[in-house]
Formats: sequence, C-alpha cells, structure tokens
Amino acid sequence: MKSSDLFATAKTLMPGGVSSPVRAIKPYPFYTVHATGSHLTTVDGPELIDCCMAYGPLILGHTHPQIRKAIEAQLESGWLFGTPSPLEPAFAKLITSDHKGMDMVRFVSSGSEATMAAIRLARGFSGKKDIVKIEGGFHGAHDAVLVKAGSGATTMGVPDSAGVLADLVAHTRQVPYNDAEALELLLGTHTDIAALIIEPVLGNIGPILPEDNYLQSIREITRAHDVLLIFDEVITGYRLGIGGAQKLYGIQPDITTLGKIIGGGLPIGAFGGKREIMELVAPQGPVYQAGTFSGNPLSLTAGIATLQWLHNHDTIYHDLEAMTRDLEESLGSVNNGSFVRLGSMFKWFFRNKRPKNYREVKECDTDAFGRFWKRMLEKGVFLPPSQFETNFLSSAHSNHDITTIAQAYKQCL
Repeated sequence: MKSSDLFATAKTLMPGGVSSPVRAIKPYPFYTVHATGSHLTTVDGPELIDCCMAYGPLILGHTHPQIRKAIEAQLESGWLFGTPSPLEPAFAKLITSDHKGMDMVRFVSSGSEATMAAIRLARGFSGKKDIVKIEGGFHGAHDAVLVKAGSGATTMGVPDSAGVLADLVAHTRQVPYNDAEALELLLGTHTDIAALIIEPVLGNIGPILPEDNYLQSIREITRAHDVLLIFDEVITGYRLGIGGAQKLYGIQPDITTLGKIIGGGLPIGAFGGKREIMELVAPQGPVYQAGTFSGNPLSLTAGIATLQWLHNHDTIYHDLEAMTRDLEESLGSVNNGSFVRLGSMFKWFFRNKRPKNYREVKECDTDAFGRFWKRMLEKGVFLPPSQFETNFLSSAHSNHDITTIAQAYKQCL
C-alpha cells in the first residue's frame, strides 16, 4: 500500500490518522518501513536522508549494531520483569557520574513523565504551589505545562488545550527566554513559586541559544529567591556532550530531567537531583511516583549501550559540531533567513536575524518554510516538518550526506 492509502485508512481508526500531531504532514505523511544509519526507506520507495532522527533520540543513527546486539541479548533474558533488575543501579551509577548535580535518579517511561514528576517533586520539597516556565518551552503534554505562550510574566496561565483546567494552569507563570530581568521581577513579586523549569537551550522551537550569562543569571536569581531550578535536558542531555547543557555552560540545577538519547531509541525518561530532594520520592518519601514500565530492561539495556559508546568515542561531539559548521559555511551566500546551530542541533529560520526567544521565532515566515520543506523532501532530505522543531544529525551521517544536505539547502532556499 502507498502512504496515501495507509493514511486514508488510519484517519478512520486514529484521531488525525497519527499517534502524535507533528506527524500529521499535509496532505498525508509518508510511511517508513525501514531505517538504517542516516537513511529512511518509505513504502513509496524513496530513500531519504534523515535530519529528524526521531526528534532527537538517535544520536548514533538508526539500528546501530552495538545497540541492536545489546537489545537482542536482553531479549533472551526477558523484556519486562515487574521487579528491580541489576540494570537499574548500573545505569543510575552511569548517569549520576556524568552529572555533578545528580546524586540520585528515578527512571520513568517518557520525557513528559519525567518533567511531570520533577514539578511534583519541586512542589513537595518546597511546599509552594506555583511554577514558572519559559514562553515557548516544551516539557511534555501534561496539564501543568500546557499553557498558552505569550501570556506574560505577571498574569495567570491560560490553558493551551481543551480539557486543561484553568484553575490548574493558574499556578503556572511564564517569562521570556533570554530575559533574566523578567524572571527577577516575577520572583520578586510572587513568593509562592516552587521552581523554574527551563530547557537550557530551547530545542522544541529551536535551537534558540542562551545569550551570554543568561543561564548563570537565572541560577543566581532562583537561588536568591529560594526557587528550585529544573533543567529539562530531555533534548540536550547527551546531545550537547557528556553531561549535557549543564556541563557545557557550567550550571548546576537542583533537578534534571532526561529522556530521548538515554533510551537508545526505546521509550524512557528520568529525573534526578540532589539527595535531599530525591529522598522525598516514594517509597522513601511522600512524593508519589510509580509506573509499570519504569526501569524497563530493554530501554535500560539500549541506554547503557548508547552511553558506553558515547564514552568510548568522545570525538563524536567534535565531529558532529564540524558537520553543522560545514553546513553553515556552505550557506554563506544565502540571505533570506538565518542559520542557528549548536553541536549536532541546527535550524534555518525564515527570519533575517537569529531569534532569541519564542516571540521572535513566531515572526518567522512559516509559509516560506512549508514550501522549503516540501522541496527538501523532493531532494531526498527529511527535515522535521515544522519551522518550530530542531534538526538533528547523528554519528551515522557521512560526509556525502552532509554534502547532499548542503546542496539541497542552497537549491531549495
């Protein structure tokens, strides 16, 4: 069956025909039947260079042989126990060793679950009700963070989805990214704020990079006002290096959330932080969190294999940085937008100046992006189908891939 036929059937059985809204490409999404390295093969025949990488988890590419071998070995032993396994303390030791501010960690099944639990933990530890998030920052699809962006620093949150109670998001406030003064003003006038949750690099609409001293400033401000700092590193964790954005920028948050890469391509999430905070999590403390698939042996096995590979091939981050730098340099003569990159994350924004926050990202020409995206797909390059999603590279991308991507960019832009 062709993608168009599959989608016609899917629409009758699934809301919008998809399992996640971003996949609802118009007029219909393509359906993948095989993936290897940096390439996808669709039911319609074309092989595509993948610059989406499942929205971030696949830093080693598709079906990496070491990860596949580890999963196959674990399958022989079992794929769900409902009991602790030796994999849990082994993986916990690896993650806490890589993050200076994480004394303890709890494994969950998704990044959304990790951020939801982190916010609950911050409230339980502080005894305060409200949280602050960054405009345009994405922390999953749970109620507390589904807040309409642009509501301003001093107003109560407004639901960004039907079914979310206004009373609940009234406890979520927002400030712009790269604006430490707005955060200082908010925390100086509201005393019932438990935590600031922030993507240190805005990944879901970016990458949008922190300006000089911004992250250092918010760390100082939150500490001065006795507000916990939660770094949501579901995207940036192990993407920007061992230790993530917090190591890259020299910031130690109180709580960190991880996901994507730490599962090696399988579902996972984790949250961790200082011992005195984490000891409040059940069963050791009164902050409840539980899950049937938490600590799933297959996900932990794939995650351990991935992190071990990254530790043993530490030049990968230098190589990935060089790839995005080559892409940027190849586009030097193109002047209808701006190229933003950090490590293996990159994006072409249809805005003359690089955006520094969500409001500036919203100024991009999304119609132009739509035309550009379709042309890139015709050239055999799959980009995330939104102006507001980061592109990713992996260790599986070859020099030939980069040359092909660069040529397609210049032709399509």
